[in-house]
Amino acid sequence: MEPWPDTVQWQPVSQDLIWVEALRLGIGMLVVIVGLLLGLVLTGSWPFGLALGLAVLLTIWRLLVIARAVRAWGYAERDNDLLVRHGLLVRRLSIVPYARMQFVDVTAGPLERAFKLATVQLHTAAAASDARVPGLRPAEASRLRDRLTALGEDRAEGL
Repeated sequence: MEPWPDTVQWQPVSQDLIWVEALRLGIGMLVVIVGLLLGLVLTGSWPFGLALGLAVLLTIWRLLVIARAVRAWGYAERDNDLLVRHGLLVRRLSIVPYARMQFVDVTAGPLERAFKLATVQLHTAAAASDARVPGLRPAEASRLRDRLTALGEDRAEGL
């Protein structure tokens, strides 16, 4: 069973998001692996070796999951709402009505900027219903932000 409808045309995020997420993981795990390697060299204790092996296996497994997780991201613009889907094991579909949006953010951290990507974040009155669409090219992120803002203002006038 798919939690998201097949009747809409889903827009994928950029595959460059895989590299961004892999580098984020690599930076974090490099610190852990170097620390465990240092512990193994300095003490020669087998628990450090075991933990080092597990850390390497976890990193490889997570890299494989990142590639599939990025491919699961998608968004679709409909007449009255925006749909955002993501997730592998736990699949999530967020439906954000344009009239409920309070504001839209476009952000890009250093790694995202290096790969020419941005994230569109939608904010509503209910914090739990906020949705984000990562891995968009800056031009698409700006277009989506402007469209969502215009539709949000248009739909909110009737309230």
